[in-house]
Amino acid sequence: MTVAEAPRPTTGGAPDSTPEARLPELSYFFPAHNEEGNVEALVADALAALPMLAERFEIIIVNDGSSDRTGALADGLATAYPGIVQVVHHPTNLGYGAALRSGFRVAKFDWVGFTDGDRQFAVADLGRLTARIAEPDQADVVVGFRIRRADPPIRTLYARSYRLANRIFFGLRVSDVDCACKLFRRESLRGLRVESGGAFFSAELLIKLRAAGRSVVEVGVPHYARTVGSPTGARPAVIFRAVRDFWNLRLRMWANPARAIGRGEPILGDD
Repeated sequence: MTVAEAPRPTTGGAPDSTPEARLPELSYFFPAHNEEGNVEALVADALAALPMLAERFEIIIVNDGSSDRTGALADGLATAYPGIVQVVHHPTNLGYGAALRSGFRVAKFDWVGFTDGDRQFAVADLGRLTARIAEPDQADVVVGFRIRRADPPIRTLYARSYRLANRIFFGLRVSDVDCACKLFRRESLRGLRVESGGAFFSAELLIKLRAAGRSVVEVGVPHYARTVGSPTGARPAVIFRAVRDFWNLRLRMWANPARAIGRGEPILGDD
């Protein structure tokens, strides 16, 4: 199989190839819903970048009920790169959070990172996060924040309002809650449960990481305009589900914080 050429950079602006920033092993995954125009190129990006970031790595494609050729292309990539690329298929579209949960559940290595399937983040820029991990404080989680968003103004407005709401109601002081460029020490996720299967998943995970005493740090990453496919994050149904999950957690935390923190499905498959 020929993997599509990738116009995204294959080397990031961080010292991702230095020995101290190179992880022993890394599970990298991305959710994909109707991303037939991106899935091959994104795997090509990953195959070029990940050897500089980790001594051993795996690539996990989570096909979230795509109705186009995403699933078939992903299966072809898994056949072409056995032992490196694997695919998780959802029979129907379960939502962004459910796709992230599936990626975490099948990841087997000590470090787990992800980007989105739309190639708005370069896999190589995970090197900015691995470089931060190499610093003496040894953070549990590194989350990216978009240095300059390549999104329409309405999505930027939504994001600012959402960030403010998370800060006011949950005390979540993260610059870019939904930045889809994150890196986790696998052990930091042990024992955590997340209830949301939609767009609130990332915020809920960060809220519960903080409640569990995990250390979370931030690093700026570039953000690229989508060139293929259509975004789904601003659909009314997606926004409604996120708002519903937001208030469900907030009300439950007011009523019984310990019980609210313990609700949901385990993040790791072996918990």
